[in-house]
Amino acid sequence: MSADTSIMHTSEPAQSVVLEARNVVKTYGHVTALDGVDFELRAGEILAVVGDNGAGKSTLIKTLTGAVRPTSGEILLDGLPIHFKGPLDARHAGIETVYQDLAMAPALDIASNVFLGRELRAPGLMGSLFRRLDKKRMREEARQAMNELKFRLPAIDNAVESLSGGQRQGVAVARAALFARRLVIMDEPTAALGVRETGQVLELIRSIRDRGLPVVLISHNMPNVFDIADRIHIMRLGRRAAVVTPKTHSMNDVVAIMTGAATA
Repeated sequence: MSADTSIMHTSEPAQSVVLEARNVVKTYGHVTALDGVDFELRAGEILAVVGDNGAGKSTLIKTLTGAVRPTSGEILLDGLPIHFKGPLDARHAGIETVYQDLAMAPALDIASNVFLGRELRAPGLMGSLFRRLDKKRMREEARQAMNELKFRLPAIDNAVESLSGGQRQGVAVARAALFARRLVIMDEPTAALGVRETGQVLELIRSIRDRGLPVVLISHNMPNVFDIADRIHIMRLGRRAAVVTPKTHSMNDVVAIMTGAATA
């Protein structure tokens, strides 16, 4: 396996690295999905991950979040080596991921979806013995999360199935922002959304960054990437081809590096 030899084309001030991968390899039999990939997510940034289909984006993100275990290499969180056995370990470490399918329960209300899998129990015996949910507190905290992100929604007790695609995405983003302590990863968050709803979701991502949480954005939408990303991690053939910024490279430059038509 060959090590990542890509050149970092950034001139921004150094920031602490929150999540890092060093020479990560992932093989499936004779197929190499990741071939010595390096990765750095800095504090307070939005880092876009781009690449053609099969470039290794999904495998990289799954490796970083514990869904896939690397064949070799090292992953560090706040400078310390980590060995996630599954996505739940990543969640416990403060890493929240918003997947394309959103992992929603459409028949449940907004607050119930925000706390899905992490429901709050009522205080005292009603919660511990009878496992009654504290729905009032969940509604209040869900509403507060939406307000902090400046995202307008119908009544918090509306069913998610009554929401538009952009509103559902907003609920998923709010859920991630509420529980994340280290960083948020978003997989194609604007896919299949209209222009107005895409703008709302991009503002949500900025709000998360502005609250101090770095964001990893996986996207095929180059205008969105150039609108919101601080840096762009370009994948090609299972390796990191380059890391650039919208200030130093154009969309055409990035596409050319992705396809192998140019080097960084």
